[in-house]
Amino acid sequence: MEWNLRRMESELRHINPDLLQPSKSFKKPSSGTITLNVGGFLYTAHRITLSKHLGSFLEELANGKKAVQHTDSMGNPFIDRDGPVFRHVLNYLRTGELQLPDDFREAGLLRREADFYRLSELVEAVTEWENQRVAQREPAFLEVTDSHERSQGLKVYCSDAGFIEKVKGRLVQISKSRLDGFPEEFVVSSNVIQFRHFIKSEPGSRLVLKEDSTFLCTLDCLKLETVMLALKSGFKLVTALDSSKGSVVAAEALHFVK
Repeated sequence: MEWNLRRMESELRHINPDLLQPSKSFKKPSSGTITLNVGGFLYTAHRITLSKHLGSFLEELANGKKAVQHTDSMGNPFIDRDGPVFRHVLNYLRTGELQLPDDFREAGLLRREADFYRLSELVEAVTEWENQRVAQREPAFLEVTDSHERSQGLKVYCSDAGFIEKVKGRLVQISKSRLDGFPEEFVVSSNVIQFRHFIKSEPGSRLVLKEDSTFLCTLDCLKLETVMLALKSGFKLVTALDSSKGSVVAAEALHFVK
């Protein structure tokens, strides 16, 4: 039997010497990487990536400071935590930034996972992300009003506070061009543009100089400027909040969302 094996080996070497060599396609795992099994999901990363935050669970695990308590059937360190959410933890370690999809709904879970891994900066980043989302859900608003009768005006609501600032800047620009030499005719605050006087006329509400009733521009003009700016910025008009008036121009309030 032993003779037959030696003879077979001799014949194989004669036919193709490479057949008895170790496979060239097989490579030993690099010591610079580590594969983790997190809740049944496998993740492979550079040890240096996992080591970015000294004192964290993953840094201690990657550098051998923390003994591996559990392994899977392949010998990978097993962490009994949420597997799908771990990708956001790993992406944060890779980029240093928290990048979550717009429809992400597991911020609370991600914050708890970050706390488990002792990643305090990620905990803060998730908390800030949550606060920003809350702020976006609360519509910002701008009121264009008359200092004498607040009902004679326009209210603009939007899910994006940045757009409200853009609208305010545009309306102030238009008003200044109409009120050249009369800067005292309107006052701008955080969410209000207050004019000294609106006068009601047949076509609609008109903006006039109080002293001599010189025509400046209609309130309708400001409404249309707001709608045009919204459409150009990718917003859509959800509803005219006073839809009983029958048209955007006649409405007393406009509501925009992305």
